[in-house]
Amino acid sequence: MIAAENLTKTFDKQGKKVRAVDNVSFACAAGETLGIIGTNGAGKTTLLRMLATLLPADSGHATIAGHDVANESDAVRENIGFSSPSHGLYERMTARENVRYFGLLSGIPKQDIDAIVNDVLRSLSLSAEADTPVKALSTGMRQRVSLARAIVHQPPVLLLDEPTNGLDVPSARVILDFVHESGRDGQTVIFCTHIMEHVEDVCDRIAIMDKGRIVADGTLADLRARTGETRLSEVFLAITQSPATVRA
Repeated sequence: MIAAENLTKTFDKQGKKVRAVDNVSFACAAGETLGIIGTNGAGKTTLLRMLATLLPADSGHATIAGHDVANESDAVRENIGFSSPSHGLYERMTARENVRYFGLLSGIPKQDIDAIVNDVLRSLSLSAEADTPVKALSTGMRQRVSLARAIVHQPPVLLLDEPTNGLDVPSARVILDFVHESGRDGQTVIFCTHIMEHVEDVCDRIAIMDKGRIVADGTLADLRARTGETRLSEVFLAITQSPATVRA
């Protein structure tokens, strides 16, 4: 469902070339939930923004649902739901109005939109806050509205960038339960985060990203066997701080 080959992106920061994503290749099967973990600055957000057609790659290519990310961007956008910490919501509009508006932009027929919006709001435990202006919602509620907006058109692929970052336990739990159910329903999910326990909760496979590269990729059992560690945080440290991984 998702395939990336040698994706590379370099930025010019204060006259210095910084390779944010460095020849990244991976695949994600239909119905699989892939967790991409890494520290802040590891390249996770840049990678997701390239897959979501928001940033062009310098080199390499990727496909989503059989469509080329660079040359078939409209088709890719029809098949993805992208959610990031920068919510992009209209604060004067209610939660319901935001989700409804983006649903209509995605081509959902007017005769179907209200029922679909109600289902999406219910799936993210937003029904009670549906008619509250976004500006009056908590950070956790806003993050749920942002996710609802991203999934209202029922895409087969979800690209989630730090969806639980900064949330309290109840709000994070709602989103994690949703991600788990999405995988069970056959959606393909990329879940980028630096919160290790959330990856352990919901992901089928884990890719570790460090300094723009994917330095390990496998199930949690695979990564534990590779390092001899049990906790994912210790697995992560063992891999990213090994001599074979650390670059000067």
